[in-house]
Amino acid sequence: MLSIAENDRGTPAATATATVTLEIDGRTVTVPEGTSVMRAAADNGTAIPKLCATETLTAFGSCRLCLVEIEGRKGYPASCTTQVAAGMKVKTQTPALGRLRRNVMELYISDHPLDCLTCPTNGHCELQDMAGAVGLREVRYGYDGANHREAVKDESNPYFTFDPSKCIVCSRCVRACDEVQGTFALTIQGRGFDSKVAAGQDESFLGSECVSCGACVQACPTATLTEKSLIELGQAQRSIVTTCAYCGVGCSFRAEMKGEELVRMVPNLDGQANHGHSCVKGRFALGYATHRDRITTPMIRSRIHEAWQPVSWETAIAHVAAEFRRIQAAHGKHSVGGITSSRCTNEETYLVQKLVRAALGTNNVDTCARVCHSPTGYGLKQTLGESAGTQDFDSVMQADVVLVIGANPTDGHPVFASRLKQRLRQGARLIVIDPRRIDLVRAPHVQAAHHLKLRPGTNVAVLNALAHVIVTEGLVDDAFVAARCEAPAFAKWRAFVAQERNSPEALQDETGVDAAELRAAARLYATGGNAAIYYGLGVTEHSQGSTAVMGIANLAMATGNLGRAGVGVNPLRGQNNVQGSCDMGSFPHEFPGYRHVSDTAVRQSFEAAWGVPLHDEPGLRIPNMFEAALDGSFKGLYIEGEDIAQSDPNTQHVTAALGAMECVVVQDLFLNETAKYAHVFLPGSSFLEKDGTFTNAERRISRVRKVMAPKAGYADWEITQLIAQALGYPMHYTHPSQIMDEIAALTPTFAGVSFDKIDKLGSIQWPCNDEQPEGTPTMHVDTFVRGKGKFMLTEYVPTPEKVTARFPLLLTTGRILSQYNVGAQTRRTPNVLWHDEDRLELHPHDAEERGIRDGDWVGVESRAGDTVLRARITDRLQPGVVYTTFHFPGSGANVVTTENSDWATNCPEYKVTAVQITRVSQPSDWQRRHQAFTETQLDLLGAARAAAD
Repeated sequence: MLSIAENDRGTPAATATATVTLEIDGRTVTVPEGTSVMRAAADNGTAIPKLCATETLTAFGSCRLCLVEIEGRKGYPASCTTQVAAGMKVKTQTPALGRLRRNVMELYISDHPLDCLTCPTNGHCELQDMAGAVGLREVRYGYDGANHREAVKDESNPYFTFDPSKCIVCSRCVRACDEVQGTFALTIQGRGFDSKVAAGQDESFLGSECVSCGACVQACPTATLTEKSLIELGQAQRSIVTTCAYCGVGCSFRAEMKGEELVRMVPNLDGQANHGHSCVKGRFALGYATHRDRITTPMIRSRIHEAWQPVSWETAIAHVAAEFRRIQAAHGKHSVGGITSSRCTNEETYLVQKLVRAALGTNNVDTCARVCHSPTGYGLKQTLGESAGTQDFDSVMQADVVLVIGANPTDGHPVFASRLKQRLRQGARLIVIDPRRIDLVRAPHVQAAHHLKLRPGTNVAVLNALAHVIVTEGLVDDAFVAARCEAPAFAKWRAFVAQERNSPEALQDETGVDAAELRAAARLYATGGNAAIYYGLGVTEHSQGSTAVMGIANLAMATGNLGRAGVGVNPLRGQNNVQGSCDMGSFPHEFPGYRHVSDTAVRQSFEAAWGVPLHDEPGLRIPNMFEAALDGSFKGLYIEGEDIAQSDPNTQHVTAALGAMECVVVQDLFLNETAKYAHVFLPGSSFLEKDGTFTNAERRISRVRKVMAPKAGYADWEITQLIAQALGYPMHYTHPSQIMDEIAALTPTFAGVSFDKIDKLGSIQWPCNDEQPEGTPTMHVDTFVRGKGKFMLTEYVPTPEKVTARFPLLLTTGRILSQYNVGAQTRRTPNVLWHDEDRLELHPHDAEERGIRDGDWVGVESRAGDTVLRARITDRLQPGVVYTTFHFPGSGANVVTTENSDWATNCPEYKVTAVQITRVSQPSDWQRRHQAFTETQLDLLGAARAAAD
């Protein structure tokens, strides 16, 4: 069903540069070669009736409604499957066509419920629209006899209903699942009159392989597949284009509104990151924004075991300012700091770091990117000169070989994964480097050419072995290296990786990867055509995370796979604005645009704009803040939108540090794990309640537009501004566009960015400046940002986290499709139907050795702590490796992860923790303490809410 303000032109646009001129209804039109007659007509203002056709899918030609007359051809060809030809003369409206279309439509309506007035899609139904378009006024066939009008609805999915009585078997839902999503969960069963859409082997939608991406709902031309929110709330009145606040893909959506009520989110066909596709989170999991758990009144307290006091905004802001000034007077100006959020907008993040540096006078500001992609920033800066990925997502459609290392796109970045699967089905080859068999290794019509199932912690060894093969077998692109890279650095690197100790055979026992398989993968990457690398947290969250990122960049440079479409080094950022939070100067050593605080010229430019002297030495990183808090020198922390008590490693160490502080200020939607240790709670705003921008994993800056008023009265940027004013530092922005104007004035890579330009272009990929006024889809085209690319030596240093007789298994962690990060949002939606607890995956061999059966409770003990999870036995893993997600606070996944971290950035080594697994019958001591503490905090919150009422 078409969304408000969208116009579907029937078939995808042709991409050819050559054009064809033809005549449609007596008018001369010129269109790209390969365009369908239907699309040519639509692009020139003539809508041909259609039901099975949509521009998001390849033409199918089954509904027979789009017939046209073409001079010199017999019969009435379908306009959706007929391509234009030079000199072609087409008629789209004739008496004969009118009769044919009415007859076809009459047959559809004869087996369709005539309940239009009570149908949830009334007025927005393509079947209804087409009946009107062809002039159908009566149905001559009776309603007796066999029909489908009593078919039973499938209500199993929490977000949409399937009503087969209204299905016209156009196959759009099936084709959307196949072509767009790539899950192949739907099929047409039976033939002729018995044809019907079925999920899986005639299962319910909930019980089938359907991933609830919504592509089928989007494609359906009738009310067969309909959002339950639309059924409940009725038709929307208006739509506002905004950007999803979940993962780093940055999907564009139309928020369809009825007054201040969100009816549904519909993926935007013009979205340049998602092209009208979506996943279950962005499309449906929005209930958290209006959930009863949201806190909308500011609260303060003196100690964390005391009751909260609901207060006015004025009182809360004044209290925060007074506490921070008191702490600084007693312990020095560097005794306080702030943490920005990758879930907040660029403008909000910029203001937090500005507040810390300008109003509090310290560089003690950091971001959650510290614990996920900080090695990306460091590693790519050293080698290529810029702390970001090199391509746009569409580039993957020109890749011939795709290497996915340490990432699970189908779960973490599902809309990009669908695009990747499209390319793989077209013939691109896939290499997966991962300890676990992710879905991409073997999926419908997708099979990895190589799966290098390495031992956790050995990424650098595997990358060095790949490089060894490329160098010693003469697979280096010598011309590219000579023209684009520093010769002395390349010579040193070449000699280093060529050493026998870096060969696949020498490293085979260490990595667990068969040498012959690794050699074959290296040859494919180097010789298979355009080769692109996509990587995730399985690369960065290691003690050698930065080294591995540099190793990836080395591979791309050595093979010439940079600077054009279809290649590149592409980090898959985990949260919606990880890239933006880094761009905005959230690290303690960098101003916005990745410029060091010690650079006098840069610092003076900010001093001139901000009107205060700025500190010239880096501040504390998040781990340093914790240590300083336990040492007694760090006392106050402002946290906007992050839950460090759940997301950071060694949970007990984090909570001890929070407990040692005198004033922890949390600005968020819910009483999350960190807020339970807070002294001030400032109610935040969801992405639906604010204006601003997000920057996704492809450097794409997209608009976030307010669709409803902030539930607590203020957007997050306004709260930060109020704190700054209370601290005596002037901030007087009236709209986030003014903040972006300041960012652009001070940050060279953002120099040409403005809200007006984004509104005009839809989105912009930085750098955007005088040289690239409309942005930069592909970086490093003619030269690297740093000039010449620099090969870095990547010595493999085994992780200090060793398996022993006491801790014989390696634990690694990851995400799952239905949940997001710490789960604060998705756990408050029906997504819990798919994943309601974190489970520990282990190989059948390891389970058998320990007498563990599927579903048993098992204790997970490491050097840092222990917790209890339910076991899931699976052969996705190799023996000796176990895996869990971290979306539920009570699971305690980060209770067992250690404080080992990347040598360059302190990014924690979440992916390698030595553990022992034993069968148990009760929760761990930590879980019992956590549960009791949580119950106390919820009671204190309940008392505060009762007082406010």
